[in-house]
Amino acid sequence: MSDIAGELARVREAFDKPTLRLLDRKWAPFVLAVFKSSFSRERRSVSCEALHTQVDAYLADLRSIGLDAPEKTGRALCVQWMNDLWLYREISDAGEEHYSLTSHALEALLLVDGLARDRALISESRLTTIVDTVRHRATEANPDREERVRRLDQQIHELSSERDRLSDGGDIEPASNEQMHEGYANLINLIQQLPSDFKRVEESVAAMHRQIVNDFRGEERPISEVLDDYLAKTDALMSSTAEGRAFEGAFTLLRNDALLQGLKADLETILLHPFALELSRTERRSFMSTVTLIRKGIDDVLTQRKGLTTTLREHIVNHDVVKDRELERVLRDVNRELATWMQTAGPRSTVTAELMPGTLDVEHLHERFYDPVAHRAPPALADVSGAAPAAPSLDALRQQGGPLLQELRDALVAAFGTGEAASIGSAFNGLDASLRRPVEILGLLQLAAQLSPGTAGLERFETVRPDGSVRFFEVPRLILTDDDTAALAAQNLGSEND
Repeated sequence: MSDIAGELARVREAFDKPTLRLLDRKWAPFVLAVFKSSFSRERRSVSCEALHTQVDAYLADLRSIGLDAPEKTGRALCVQWMNDLWLYREISDAGEEHYSLTSHALEALLLVDGLARDRALISESRLTTIVDTVRHRATEANPDREERVRRLDQQIHELSSERDRLSDGGDIEPASNEQMHEGYANLINLIQQLPSDFKRVEESVAAMHRQIVNDFRGEERPISEVLDDYLAKTDALMSSTAEGRAFEGAFTLLRNDALLQGLKADLETILLHPFALELSRTERRSFMSTVTLIRKGIDDVLTQRKGLTTTLREHIVNHDVVKDRELERVLRDVNRELATWMQTAGPRSTVTAELMPGTLDVEHLHERFYDPVAHRAPPALADVSGAAPAAPSLDALRQQGGPLLQELRDALVAAFGTGEAASIGSAFNGLDASLRRPVEILGLLQLAAQLSPGTAGLERFETVRPDGSVRFFEVPRLILTDDDTAALAAQNLGSEND
């Protein structure tokens, strides 16, 4: 009996997957064209509102040139594509919603790009890659020590012979443009599969996330057993799926920074070959961003895994098992009472039940009860007047204050009236110590500013602070005339003597 029935079941299962469902739809070319135009390697996600607007613009462009297009709006189409598992909607750290392509959409785009490519991929480069990979895996799989040593000796001999030939001045056969194009096409085919591979790992982690949360919420076991089970699932998270195991193996290799730097240098060397002049600017830029593509894919998977751990930790910390069990007990009592009531109720019997309790009509609700302690008088203050220092005298307080303008006027009038002072500085230095505080200099300058006396260089003022210490200051030399002295005397007598 043939196995056509089994093959048919497997084919139908494949057609039920979102990738082939996308290619089997009427508007598949339009959907893939939108994905191709809106997303790229550098633009991995698009804000929801921006994509809705872009799809509306694409629809309007197609209708304006007479081409058939879906009748729905951009928003409705994006929601439909999200339900079909071709778009994934997520919220960024800034709180904005973004769309990104799922692994199924990326696989469909990759398949269409492969079918649209003119260059055949069955080439010397691809066959050499297959042969080298098979040889490497066969060496690792063979447990025979002597056979493995023989293979290594053969490789060492081949490499040593080539090195010696080049060291002796042997010719270097340059790769032709055709060979480089074949190798480049092979590399591009492998590189283009990376985004969908990384996206599958992300989706696998997200699915594991949802499964663990659902299992955790549905548990009726003690919290300690649930935590143990959660930790066990977390430890085996990346090894329980094929995508996770593949990523773990690749991550062990690709987290080597020296390896990635060497890969970047090799990519630059390839583009230095003359064949690269036939590539477009976009192709060269895309080829050189391979390392960035790898790093971004790894970071996205690690971010998804970190989000899983953070969400589950917060769920475990905030999950109140007691409240959940109380709610479950109340619902169980409601079901039991409902079964009792149904034993006597007729087929059209009804019962009025409030879904939410009514509100209370209370004018004022006390937020706290009366506390007699709050109205108790505070304890009396201790009498510490005996320890108080002696009150300062009026003269001591005045010594700490501003300049004594009236006393300074009298002193200047007396000094200049008798001809004993040649300048304000000489008059100041001859005053009593109580009038030679540093602040008195400011008073003298204020009085002089009202008279506009002449200046002639600098002179030294010898001041005495209230504690008896002496300080010297350099002040412009001011000289008062007889008219200035008369003006000062008139200020002390008052306005009635003008």
